[in-house]
Formats: sequence, structure tokens, C-alpha cells
Amino acid sequence: MTHTGLSRQECAVTVLGGPTAVIDLAGLRIVSDPTFDEPGPQGYLTKTAGPACDENALGPVDLVLVSHDLHPDNLDGRGRTLAEAAPLVLTGPQSAARIGAPARGLVPWARHSVPRRDGDGDLTVMAVPAVHGPEDGERDANGDINCEVTGFVLSGDGIPTVYVSGDNASIRTVAEVSRRVPDIQVALLHAGAARVATKFEGRPLSMDSRRTAAAAAVLGVGIVIPAHYDGWTHFSEGRDELEVAFHEAGLSSVLRASAHGSWVHLRP
Repeated sequence: MTHTGLSRQECAVTVLGGPTAVIDLAGLRIVSDPTFDEPGPQGYLTKTAGPACDENALGPVDLVLVSHDLHPDNLDGRGRTLAEAAPLVLTGPQSAARIGAPARGLVPWARHSVPRRDGDGDLTVMAVPAVHGPEDGERDANGDINCEVTGFVLSGDGIPTVYVSGDNASIRTVAEVSRRVPDIQVALLHAGAARVATKFEGRPLSMDSRRTAAAAAVLGVGIVIPAHYDGWTHFSEGRDELEVAFHEAGLSSVLRASAHGSWVHLRP
């Protein structure tokens, strides 16, 4: 892990490890699903690798996106501290109630405007649904499978529209997002085929590699940045499986599985 500052970019994404990504867009520094704890056991999950840089390297953070707060592979202790210190956290309503200020809960398809730092109005953040397990999984009292999970679509004038899937395992949900937001150009997709033996007969809680490639095809995006595929023992598929799946689907040209901490630029 390095303490070197992560330089600001005009329009780019870097995955730091696990689900954690930094999105520099519209002059804003956005962090999704912050996890910065050291490797080791975290309840029934085990972290095997830390992020490419720690939170001190990020500088001021303008916005934190939290897909869900109940699982430490998406929000851990140090990630929570970073989120609580940010000016704004966007997440689902149940997660927002647990996180507290400065979290704001958004139901699916709700929008929140964030003033841009590049002087071009607002960045629009739309919450979108996610299904954290198989379609036929048992639903809780709120209608969620496993727990409430929220994805996001970031958009604004003159910038690419970016979809952040969160821990979604459902191609049907990806198709619904694509129908409602047909102009998505970049997808940050949580992959890894996360499996927990005691949940849903060990079936994937996030997209496996083939479904990640299928999601890319459904969305029709030019850039796919995978996250959530390494650093934890319950992630059952990694970069190699992703590269094979995209190759077999004829979509290798859109996959950007770069080394953690390296930037993927979203403009040609």
C-alpha cells in the first residue's frame, strides 16, 4: 500500500481493490464502496489484500457512494470513517438511516443533484435497483434479496454517463436500467461471483464473469471497468475468468481490467 497522493484526473476511474473505486468526474472526486481496513478476518468474511492506496492518498472527497452498509467487503471500519467525514454520502434509505449524517437515502430511480466543480451546473446521481443474489432468493420484509443494495447512474452535460452496479447479480435488473437509461457509456460492474456457503445454496451473490460480459452486451457500453473480483476469499472468480468471458463473448475491446491504482480514462 502506498501513501502517495492519487492525482486528480479530468474524467477517469481507478479501482483500488475489492469494490472500491475512485471516480473523477465533473471536477468531483467520488469514492464508491470505500474499504480501507487491513487484510484479515471480518466476521464470516476474510479479506486477503488491501487497496492499492490508503484513504490518506485520496485528498478531499466530494461524494461517497455506498451500495450497502451491512457487509464489510463493501463498507468497512476505515471506509465508514471516510464516508462520515465526506460532505455527502448517497446510498439506499435503510443504509442511510444506519450510517447517519451526512448520508442521504435514495429509493430506486430517485435523483440527487450535486454541484459540479468544473462550473458546468450539476452532476445528477440516480439510484437504481440491484439484486444481491439469485432472482428466486427469499425476500425480506422490505422485498430485498439478502439486503438492500443500491446502484447508481452518474450523468451531466458534456460528460459520459456512468453506471455503478453495486453488488448486483441480476441481468434482468441490468436490462431494466438499460431501458430506463439508454445512453450509458461506461459501466463499473461488481463481478467476482461472490459466494457464501450458507446463503442461497452457495449461488453467486454478485455477477459471475459470464454474466458480467452479458451485462456489457445488454448495456452496449464502450467501456467496462470490473471491480469486486479480488481481495476476499468469498470472491470465486477473478481477472482471468473475466478476460476469458469477455473474449468468448467477443467483447474484449470494452474490458478495462487495469492494475489496481491505475487510471482508466473515460474519454478517447
